[in-house]
Amino acid sequence: MLVARFLRPDRPLTPVIRSALLGLVLGCGVGLPLLAAEPQALDSRSLRSYNIAPGPLGPTLSSLAVDAGMALSFQPELTEGLSSPSLNGRYTPQEAASRLLDGSGLGLLLRSDGSYTLVQRRITLEDTQVDGLDLRGAELPPLYPGGQVAQGARLGLLGNTAVMDAPFSVSSYSSTMIQDQQARTVGDLLERDPSVRSTGQAGGIVDSFFIRGFPVGEGNLGELAFDGVYGVAPNYRVFTEFAERIEVIKGPAALLYGLSPNSAVGGVINLVPKRALDEDLTRLSSSYALNSQFGSHLDLSRRLGPERRLGVRINASTQQGETRIDEQARGIDIGAIALDYQGDDWRATLDLISQDEQIDAASRPFLIDPGVSMPAAANGRTSVSQDWGRSATRDRSALLGGEYRFSPNLSLFAHAGGGRSEVARMSDQTPRIINAAGDTSSIPGYYRFEVQRYSLDAGMRLRFDTGPVSHGLTLQASGYRDELSRGIISGPAISSNIYHPQAQPKPSIAKPDTPKVSATELSGLALADTLSLLDQRLQFSLGLRKQNIGSKNFSSAGAVTSQYDKSRTTPLFGVIAKPWEQVALYYNYIEGLSKGEVAPSAASNAGQIFSPYVSRQHEVGVKLDYGSFMSTLALFQIDKPSGELAFGRYSVQGEQRNRGLELNLAGQVTGATRLLGGVTLLDGELHRSASAANRGNRPVGVPQVQANLWAEWDTPWLDGLSLTGGAIHTGRQYVDQANTQQLPAWTRFDLGARYSTRIAQHPTTVRATVQNLFDREYWSGVASYGAFSQGSARTLLLSASVDF
Repeated sequence: MLVARFLRPDRPLTPVIRSALLGLVLGCGVGLPLLAAEPQALDSRSLRSYNIAPGPLGPTLSSLAVDAGMALSFQPELTEGLSSPSLNGRYTPQEAASRLLDGSGLGLLLRSDGSYTLVQRRITLEDTQVDGLDLRGAELPPLYPGGQVAQGARLGLLGNTAVMDAPFSVSSYSSTMIQDQQARTVGDLLERDPSVRSTGQAGGIVDSFFIRGFPVGEGNLGELAFDGVYGVAPNYRVFTEFAERIEVIKGPAALLYGLSPNSAVGGVINLVPKRALDEDLTRLSSSYALNSQFGSHLDLSRRLGPERRLGVRINASTQQGETRIDEQARGIDIGAIALDYQGDDWRATLDLISQDEQIDAASRPFLIDPGVSMPAAANGRTSVSQDWGRSATRDRSALLGGEYRFSPNLSLFAHAGGGRSEVARMSDQTPRIINAAGDTSSIPGYYRFEVQRYSLDAGMRLRFDTGPVSHGLTLQASGYRDELSRGIISGPAISSNIYHPQAQPKPSIAKPDTPKVSATELSGLALADTLSLLDQRLQFSLGLRKQNIGSKNFSSAGAVTSQYDKSRTTPLFGVIAKPWEQVALYYNYIEGLSKGEVAPSAASNAGQIFSPYVSRQHEVGVKLDYGSFMSTLALFQIDKPSGELAFGRYSVQGEQRNRGLELNLAGQVTGATRLLGGVTLLDGELHRSASAANRGNRPVGVPQVQANLWAEWDTPWLDGLSLTGGAIHTGRQYVDQANTQQLPAWTRFDLGARYSTRIAQHPTTVRATVQNLFDREYWSGVASYGAFSQGSARTLLLSASVDF
């Protein structure tokens, strides 16, 4: 009932979020009487530098506590026989102690008198690649030193998997990195990944991506997974306030996650929600961005009850004001509640998310007429969008999850949830550049969209041995449904210019109705087994998923105009070999699925239904883990077929082939320096096409080179000060399949600083970033349908966070 009430469209929550945020902020000043647990101890006056070698856990912790003046006591038998990892970097003593406990099964517990003790973590059911299911702490894979990236990620059906045990190229970015990079959206964060390029317009209304040269998130069906499930994350744009990790699994993943709602095959982006921490947290943050965007964010974590089994995590934020783009203003209200309960043999979670975004004069991507020379990009501050344009997007979603352990080797799991998105927009549609002088023509319209999504899955995980072989078997049944309703009424065309925008009068356009235009049902049954030999030095992942796809399209009167019901079975074969402790060699063959299409009315075979398109990936690679730093080198080939209309007949004749070399690196290279980045070299080709002239051409939006490098350096002259900076480079990209029009290559530089200290004994961090330091004017990216986006202007970002 709670989920149903939360998703009801007739319950606007934006004022509630604002009131809740104000109440919670005021509550912080009076002790948070409703949610407060024990008072928070202050274990340090400031961050400290550590360079601790691996050693016995008990003596190492004791030495740390004495040095920092931290009140810590524990029973010696708890740490007997346990070792601590190396620790290099700058942390508070509490953070340092927590990192020394990684992998020990122990945790810090704050007592009512302000001291700490060690306790055995609660037994929970979060799946990892270990023998048996007696799993500890519901912990995510640990972070590499520096805290930016994780040592593992959730691989859908396969569960949480260490990077060195995953036969795929994966990246997992932490909430620490999100906050330090001041990344408000998933799109902002993934600018740091060399395998990913954002194709959404700066200041626009949607985020979309290319991963390994294939589109993700285009269209009206959101393709970001939430806690491993499609259909729950906000539909058009996902903000990061409620994210603990952002994971990127690169390449097709039909076996791991099922068919993506909009048929993406380049990879999967999965958002891991924040959960209540073992230690209480009350963090207030404020932010500022040019021209006058002001924001505030509350992150509150409590564990309640005699054994602290009930967890509550609340994130609430608001942001209002003018953006860096001319005539544009933006308002954002976000609220997220994450509840979890950890029993002895079971665990339950509930996530509720509310997200509202309003934009005046939202930016739009551009199209260009055939034969027109590509004009140079205008400055990112300049926009052809009319100041009377308005866009409002509302998302409500919920996800209920649970796991139950029958025995140390058998557990059951299930999820149920969904989301509802509503968009109302009065604006000019995608402007079309009509000449080299940058003149544009666009058609304004009143647009309304309603998208409803439902998701359900259930399954079991089983561990067993057959002789020297250990098995990790997972069986899952899943279902997903979406419904899209849409209404559009257009007005007369208006003109402008990308360098010298022209104000035009607001047209009089009636509010459209929103009849249902499509419905899709996806269901599947999947089985996967990970076989481990030689003390897990050799692992094989095998799996099959049978995917059923049902789709209907409707006329404005509600009649079915076309329908579709097909199924396909997709396999997985992956292997990991570890000849040395720090080296892993891997190979995978995995397939992606795209919905088969129905031949359009203009074709001689109109109405013919085609089977799902199967994309195929072969990938081989090597991973190196240096303890504080890791890198992945991968070679891959992805073949994706497509339908084409040629000579009056629609058929599956097209195929895009992307071959690539991908280098990723992340971690702490010295005690004071952290690096993140890499390079992707792409050889994209229209391998097959009904048009002989297009065969062998480069696909739309696929550059030859994508490179990123981000660095942080802790300065020796001021304790707590870190300098940050980075660069993004993208090679030239074609906007048409004929390869006659292209965007030039571009490079953007960012620069920043971060200072961590204590103010009135409260941990405080201040951050400053200048994006696009040299105010470079550039076209940033191309969507698969040829719409290209204007790069962002030079922008100053400021933020400050205080822990109470």
